[in-house]
Amino acid sequence: MADSADSTENDNQENDRSAQATPGPTAVLRKACAQLSELTGQQAESVTSFVRTEDGWSLEVEVVELERVPSTASLLATYEVSLDRDHELSGYRRVRRYERGRADPR
Repeated sequence: MADSADSTENDNQENDRSAQATPGPTAVLRKACAQLSELTGQQAESVTSFVRTEDGWSLEVEVVELERVPSTASLLATYEVSLDRDHELSGYRRVRRYERGRADPR
């Protein structure tokens, strides 16, 4: 009986370690937004897309670049962000800039 309990405890510890070693998408995206905000000085508003790649992650993040009143006139931007396998930001670029209240022409 003790062997079975020890085996279960070891399995649980291994599962805990693997869960800590490989963060889920939510944790990765939060970290990416924090890194982007630190570099640009602008607060990330939302992540509109993300995909795991061979090299890490690729995502698009919406950022408020200029707050206006009313908020529908605020200037937003979409940033394409790349993360390496260690979930560190490896690059970013602004791919779009627009007013919040304007529909996309596509």
